Amino acid sequence: MVVQSEEAEPVRKAARTRRTEAAAKPDSRDGANRGSRELWLDAACELLLDQGVAAVMIQPLSKRLKLSRTSFYWFFEDREELLDAVLERWRDRNTGSIRERSSAYAETIGEATLNLFDCWLDPELFDTRFEFAVRSWALQSEEVAAEIKAADQQRLEAITAMFTRFGYPLAEADARARTVYLTQIGYISMQTVEAPNVRMPRVAHYVEIFTGKPAQPRELARFFARHHYS
Repeated sequence: MVVQSEEAEPVRKAARTRRTEAAAKPDSRDGANRGSRELWLDAACELLLDQGVAAVMIQPLSKRLKLSRTSFYWFFEDREELLDAVLERWRDRNTGSIRERSSAYAETIGEATLNLFDCWLDPELFDTRFEFAVRSWALQSEEVAAEIKAADQQRLEAITAMFTRFGYPLAEADARARTVYLTQIGYISMQTVEAPNVRMPRVAHYVEIFTGKPAQPRELARFFARHHYS
């Protein structure tokens, strides 16, 4: 838990009073002077990615946004609540996308695996920089490490279910899921960056290694098309 300074408490109390008053006056027009919850959260995520969790402090955020420090308390009780919101965004985006793409419609295990691969190539689905930043944060926080452990388990269960859906025995599905997932986490941990003309030719081989079956040409063609590769 983050320890708050005593001098910040009057500021928080005043902000809570203003939030209560604003709720009674929904047509208040001074919102532009304090930003928005999403604006503060976006800035916090950017600082996390650029400088690590230690940099995610209220004062640097207010300077970055050119907003008063008091404005922060319209949207968050304290820094700890802000960090909780950062973690929630990470869970929703990265874990949520893996679970969604693992269960997306597919006619074959090859197509299903390519659906999952969308996460590794589309930062709107799975943000690898965000993932690296949160995993780095977990090295300093037991609570965040527990979040990582829970997310890893949920993701592995989703990928395992993808394999069992296509008839793989549970033990084999589990091993294959771990091979898929831990390979990608290795990419992230090593901060490996590959140009499309390097990584894309490997996709068919990855599918065959991970599933034991070759991807169909039409499946690869659809995958390459949605990632604008030819």
